[in-house]
Parts: sequence; C-alpha cells; structure tokens
Amino acid sequence: MNIMRLTDGADAPLELLYTADPSVEAVDDYLTRGECFVGMVEGRLAGVYVLLPTRPFTAELVNVAVDERFQGRGYGKLLVNHAVAEACKRGYKTIEVGTGNSGMMQIALYQKCGFSITHVDVDFFRRHYAKPIFENGMECRHMVRLSQDL
Repeated sequence: MNIMRLTDGADAPLELLYTADPSVEAVDDYLTRGECFVGMVEGRLAGVYVLLPTRPFTAELVNVAVDERFQGRGYGKLLVNHAVAEACKRGYKTIEVGTGNSGMMQIALYQKCGFSITHVDVDFFRRHYAKPIFENGMECRHMVRLSQDL
C-alpha cells in the first residue's frame, strides 16, 4: 500500500470517508482542519484517514476507512500505523482515536496498534447524530476513546 497526503485542492474520497462517519458536517470539518491521507493499492483507492490537531501536542486520528474490496488484508493496520508515524514526525506527543461501541473490529485494531482505552463518552452518537447508527447488529451509542503516547 502506498500512503500519501492529499495535496491542497485535491478531492478527498468523500464516499469512503462517509463509511467511517456518516455526518457530512463532521467530515467537512475534519477535512477543513486536518490532513487527509489516502492509501493506494495497484493504482486503486484502498483506504483513507484524516490526522486532526486537537490540543497542544495532541492529534486525533479520524475517519479511518478501508474500501470493502480491500478489507481483511491488513490495510487498516497499515493506515493506523502510518498515522502514528506521521503524528510523531509532526512532533505530537499523544495520538487519540474514537470509535463506536459496536465496532468490535475497530476497537481490536486500535489496541493491536498500541492504543489503550481511556474512557467512554456515553450516548455520544445519540446526542450528535440525527439518525441511529447500527453496526454488527447493535446500535452504536457510545464513543470509545483510545489514546497512545508517542
């Protein structure tokens, strides 16, 4: 996988970004404030993430998504590890990520990449999203927050 930062003015892969976060407003905000990276495999878009500065010395990894055709091949792990390396290069001391309580695979992935669960924001998705989100046969209600010291 070849991972590169999108240059200013390049079109972000919105359809893929919306698979990680269905909120148009949130995705637009992330893209305005953060840096978007895309992962290409044999010239095809395979994945995406956004690295977002949040507080002094802290970045958040948001909108990690792997196209369905490329899932299960380790590309998600490559994207997450790339984000950690990019955060280090930029001088951040901490990288954070949040995911829904119903995303069992995502929670496992982040922990395999060195993140630790720090807290749960109860009913986050009910408060911030107009429609309920369902994943893995359950409602995504809570934001599971994870962090890694760099």
